[in-house]
Amino acid sequence: MSAANDISYLLVNTAVGLALIVFLLRLILQLVRADFYNPICQTIVKISNPLVLPLRRVLPPLGRIDSASLLIAFAIQALGIVVLCRLLFGAIPNPAQILLWSAIGIVGAVVNFYFFAIIGSIILSWVAQGSYNPGAQLLYQVTEPVMAPFRKLVPPLGGLDLSPIFVFLLINVIEVLLRHMGASVGLHPALVIGL
Repeated sequence: MSAANDISYLLVNTAVGLALIVFLLRLILQLVRADFYNPICQTIVKISNPLVLPLRRVLPPLGRIDSASLLIAFAIQALGIVVLCRLLFGAIPNPAQILLWSAIGIVGAVVNFYFFAIIGSIILSWVAQGSYNPGAQLLYQVTEPVMAPFRKLVPPLGGLDLSPIFVFLLINVIEVLLRHMGASVGLHPALVIGL
């Protein structure tokens, strides 16, 4: 691969990854019923509204799932796969592969997001416990629905919360499953953002 291809790959991967996280974060924020008066939430909504609002007229939400945000994230992932395939291999895979790879990539991106969100939440609990910061509040609102079931199973031991260990174990299990699912359908990991 030439330097130009490496740079193109990096730029496409970064652009697709950022766009993907905006729409997945909007979906997650609605699922966890985050405070939409939070300035970070408002920024995400403002960035994503031009694409989400017109699509919502055609595609209504499915319960608490914002189907418009999910479909846009899926389309971004698929477009990223097509561009990266074209860039790396000079060919475009068949549509069935693109759909499967996109679904695996969406789940992988959500799992990766939660991995880093929980790490951020842990670090903030050490250095800025009890302080009000929009980012810290948002991290708490996003991670608490995932952490709460594990906190019920494993109560804190002497003020030490061991529930993140079990969440990380579950995240690792999901990542292993996704990698094996991807390998079984011929997925090259460099093509999918989130794996």
